Amino acid sequence: MPSPVVTITGAAGGLGRALARRYARDGARLALLDRPGAGVEALAAELTDAGCEASGYDCDVTSGAQVESAIAGVLEHYGGIDVLVNNAGITHLGKFIDTEVDTIRQVMEVNFFGAIACTKSALPSLVERRGRIIVLSSVAGIAPLATRTGYSASKHALHGFFESLRAEHAADGLRITMVCPSFIDTAIGDHALGPQGEQASDGARSGVRNPARPQDVADSIVRAANADRRILLTPREARLSYWIARLAPPLFERLMIRRTM
Repeated sequence: MPSPVVTITGAAGGLGRALARRYARDGARLALLDRPGAGVEALAAELTDAGCEASGYDCDVTSGAQVESAIAGVLEHYGGIDVLVNNAGITHLGKFIDTEVDTIRQVMEVNFFGAIACTKSALPSLVERRGRIIVLSSVAGIAPLATRTGYSASKHALHGFFESLRAEHAADGLRITMVCPSFIDTAIGDHALGPQGEQASDGARSGVRNPARPQDVADSIVRAANADRRILLTPREARLSYWIARLAPPLFERLMIRRTM
């Protein structure tokens, strides 16, 4: 049986890179997508040198033409897609009262519409091969997150879309895993948008204590997908946040505000 074809968006970043290396250890054939200049070709070369079949594709997920071209290239090269990991994402920082609507729109374009565009192009192959979609949501997709209203909205929207898509394809064998991590030690915060769409200043960034390691989160994601989990809350802090937000919303709000504002 041929090794599965795993397509990862945002593959050159911290979690995307960790996922690529994790799947490479499992012997998957990798299609790595990221923005032009992000370094995805270098990552593909690294994994190829290590004995993995890997190809890099320039793809800004906010460009419909680039998404269609990249996915078409993956299908032509590998013949199909077994796993699509919608990982590409950005964030922003600042109270909504100070934030331009266009900044929220930028976040939605990457986090929500980018995932939809990639899924739309890959879906026929995924359905044919009874494949899996892994969606990188966040604790912010199941609970509020002050100073990141647009980011939280984009992650909530992912749940509504992909859980509905799962229902539409319940008889097709298409499987979907929603991943809701807490803070991860990646560079996403370094590239956060400020209220007017500029790069956020250091003073606007919230300190995060003990963020999860990307490689640990990647291991949890692959295990959850292999176990056919519908949702993954990782690490322990994410599970605690999930239950506190549901059972004691005012308490969660106070704890979250203390940490982020």
